[in-house]
Amino acid sequence: MTDVYLRQTPSQTAGPYVHIGCTPTHAGLEGPFPDLGRTMISEKTAGERIVVTGCVIDGAGAPLRDAMVEIWQADASGLYPGRGEMRGEADPHFSGFGRCAADGESGEFRFETIRPGPVRAMDGRVTPPHITFWIVARGINTGLHTRMYFPEDDLASDPLLARVEHRERIRTLVAVKTADGYRFDIRLQGPDETIFFDM
Repeated sequence: MTDVYLRQTPSQTAGPYVHIGCTPTHAGLEGPFPDLGRTMISEKTAGERIVVTGCVIDGAGAPLRDAMVEIWQADASGLYPGRGEMRGEADPHFSGFGRCAADGESGEFRFETIRPGPVRAMDGRVTPPHITFWIVARGINTGLHTRMYFPEDDLASDPLLARVEHRERIRTLVAVKTADGYRFDIRLQGPDETIFFDM
């Protein structure tokens, strides 16, 4: 058998069908299973209930109405749900994962969740409470990763933020307090472009 050179499949943006596969209820396809990530909390979930809202905003200042946003976060004790958590047992009543399609009119996403606790790394360093975001939409070839931090917290101890060279840009990762939680707008381009991480 001869060696065959296989070229990498070209990347492409998340097309209009991403919602059918990932958020079928949003796409109008009711079925026996709820959208994965639609519900993060229950009445038994420990912690402070918050609502996180925002928009993914393009370079012209317009919200993307076809964006899909996923979040991943620790529970109120700073532990991540799932089998890989080695520091203790995370809250079994909290999924730690949310997925939301942006509203087709306003472009807004909305998550009902809890305020995460600080996360202690295996080496003892503490990361301030944060929520990790992943964004896809038409025009984005590779999903974008970023984080949302809370305005009440001291971010000086965060080992990831310590690596950000342009310190003034850290403010693009800090949410704004609202009546029922926080607002976090993600800007793809421009002078207030959100910091994205290569993960």
